Amino acid sequence: MNCQQALFAVSFLSTLAVLVFSFHWLRAKLREAGYDVSRLILIGLEPKIDTTQFPDDTSNTLMAFGIDSSYTQVIALALAVASSVFIFVKFGSSSKRKPVLNPQVWQEFSLKEKIVISPNTAIYRFALPHPQDVLGLPIGQHISVSTEINGKDVMRSYTPTSSDDDLGHFDLLIKSYEKGNISRYVSLLKIGDKVRIRGPKGAFKYTPTLSREIGMIAGGTGITPMLQIIRAALKNSEDKTKLNLIYANVNFEDILLKKELDDLAAAHPKRFQVYYVLNNPPQGWNGGTGFVTKDQIEKHMPSSNHDIKVLMCGPPPMITAMKKHLAELNYPAPRTISKLEDQIFAF
Repeated sequence: MNCQQALFAVSFLSTLAVLVFSFHWLRAKLREAGYDVSRLILIGLEPKIDTTQFPDDTSNTLMAFGIDSSYTQVIALALAVASSVFIFVKFGSSSKRKPVLNPQVWQEFSLKEKIVISPNTAIYRFALPHPQDVLGLPIGQHISVSTEINGKDVMRSYTPTSSDDDLGHFDLLIKSYEKGNISRYVSLLKIGDKVRIRGPKGAFKYTPTLSREIGMIAGGTGITPMLQIIRAALKNSEDKTKLNLIYANVNFEDILLKKELDDLAAAHPKRFQVYYVLNNPPQGWNGGTGFVTKDQIEKHMPSSNHDIKVLMCGPPPMITAMKKHLAELNYPAPRTISKLEDQIFAF
């Protein structure tokens, strides 16, 4: 039970208690004045049966059926309370609040927490206006972050790693660069500072029936849209989509959220597999070495078919190389601007 549900229950019970107390107080006063409450309520109707005209056992039977019975009133009130609270908890607040995002309007959100992942990477958690608010971002889409730098408006797109199951906030996983405009700006934010956000944006929208199998090729922070989709797919027991991820980075410490990815792969071995590639692997590394190759794609990505997709997100040089490998493996050529129906989709 959340705060709103508890407040409703307390308010309901308090009001009911006042009404019950008032009723008993008024009935007692009327009886002191010599009035019969039942006759006042049933004025104009036939007089109530005089139980003294019947044998004792008949009178007891009538009383047993609740005529002027305080116990019956208490039971009825208790059932009313229980039913009302159950209906509210079950249905009254099950629907989420209206999504906060508006694709036409820039809005400001305050930084409430910074979770450091590595020396130059962190999860930035921004508060929504109300603790029960949802961002309203479809799985696979992104938002724009904007600020003014040196008198010019600068904008960059990011995919939140959170979802609408996370109430009251949204998370951005951002790697800061010394010469990066928005990434450096965000890295310098203090708790309470605000950023300008607008969205949703993007042509991709994930649903459980979108594809039989999805291959993913990500580099660096290009993991964010993939992670959003992976989380959404694996937490849905009705979703049967198979997911295969190739995740490329320069150094081992650059692999973002590796523990979560490994945990998800271990928990869902038949649905999700991840293969890491490093330019500078540590000693004893058993993943891929160098750049992502055509052979790695052929081994870890689903074969070209009408009911599969291959998603890509990473640095432009990497995406260019991946498109060449996919073409050599007879995948259809991707468009310059990807569409949801495309087999090869570049974020």
